[in-house]
Amino acid sequence: MANDWQPGFEPLPDFERLFNEHQSMVFSLALRMTGDRGLAEEIAQDVFLALDENLSKIESPEHARFWLRRVVISRSTDALRRRRARGFGQCVEIDENHGAQAEERSSPLGSRVVALLATLPEAHRAAIILRYQEDLTPEEIAATLGAPLATVKSHLQRGLKMLRTKAESQLKEYIRAV
Repeated sequence: MANDWQPGFEPLPDFERLFNEHQSMVFSLALRMTGDRGLAEEIAQDVFLALDENLSKIESPEHARFWLRRVVISRSTDALRRRRARGFGQCVEIDENHGAQAEERSSPLGSRVVALLATLPEAHRAAIILRYQEDLTPEEIAATLGAPLATVKSHLQRGLKMLRTKAESQLKEYIRAV
């Protein structure tokens, strides 16, 4: 039996445990990527349906976390592209309460930064979300996105520069006079 414990081996993850452990992360990533709660819920459901179909290919809990991150970013990007192709434009209104830290929920600045993040191109946004929300290294982000390390570093650098520029013009009340 595939899930029998053997010395030196971790048991294979089961769907219910993976769902319970990662549902918040999957939804939060989809929400940060799309800025649309309903779309994020659809993406999360789709990702977990795909997980159920591919569960036999998941080798460990770490592999499951990696796989889920990769699929949710991919599905979110695809959903945004489909939405743009249909003429709906890019979602920029963020429901900042779900997936946010308690201090971020009550912070007007945190809400505004989240809204600015939603205006970045998908590639930059994905790299920044994986770096600062999921605390992945650039190497882990490259593996998750299936992109070269130099590209990930470029997305991080350019995305942060864009955020700084947008913040300087739109968050003037938070910038101290020097």
